[in-house]
Amino acid sequence: MDVVTLATAALALLVFLLLLGGTAKLATAGTDSEPGGLSRLGPGVLVPERWRKPVMIFCSFGEAVLAAGLVFTSNPLPRWGTIAFFSVATYVLWELRRRRPDVGCGCFGEASSAPVGLRSIGRAVVLAGLGVVVAIVPVSGADLLSEFSWELVAAVAVGAAVLMVLSPELEEGIARVRYRAPCEQRPVSTSRILSRLRSSAEWRSHNELLTAAEPEDTWRELCWRFFVYSGRTASGARAEVVFAVYLIGRRPAVRVAVVETETAGDPLVKSIGLSATG
Repeated sequence: MDVVTLATAALALLVFLLLLGGTAKLATAGTDSEPGGLSRLGPGVLVPERWRKPVMIFCSFGEAVLAAGLVFTSNPLPRWGTIAFFSVATYVLWELRRRRPDVGCGCFGEASSAPVGLRSIGRAVVLAGLGVVVAIVPVSGADLLSEFSWELVAAVAVGAAVLMVLSPELEEGIARVRYRAPCEQRPVSTSRILSRLRSSAEWRSHNELLTAAEPEDTWRELCWRFFVYSGRTASGARAEVVFAVYLIGRRPAVRVAVVETETAGDPLVKSIGLSATG
């Protein structure tokens, strides 16, 4: 197995990990499923609260830029930038483990919420080493096609196996799948549920009754999320339109009730008496 094949395998692994890590960070920064969740991840611990989300987004775009530079150019800048990125990550992870053993590294966003261990640090060291290989032998994405061979596949497989051993996120993911909390205890993004509501048939059939674009109130009861909108009945009377969205499933069940203002003040009306429309 020649040096170019090894460098090409290292390039493939680096690009995949950079894109995966950047995408996961961006997804974590864009969700509100767990308020304050960024304070338990590596990047969030190092900066004031108001900067946590911007820093997470900046890191994700930085990883995307490095990945693009590795694939589309042979320029040394993204190669040495990759080495610097994973070298700094190694130092930061070591300091987090020493000073804040309660927080996760955030390497793959919310998936990396377990306390930083030697495996995460070792993975950063290995990735920095792969960056050195790619810097010494400046291969690019074109080499992934021109140098394709079973030796390259074998090298990528071996490297992937090593990184998997050094990735505690895999065990966390398996544990989450095997021991998932009941739906009433799972954190679910309010914005995601609202998006699912607005794509439902119940929303389309009652949208013309609404007099406000945003809900006046929202709350959660067990496996249901409720949204209350100002509206009018078919006869023109003032009313509240109450939607209830089940929290589980890509196409969750949606229930809706139109409650005239005179009876909407009864707190029980908001919890019971919703009729199915579809």
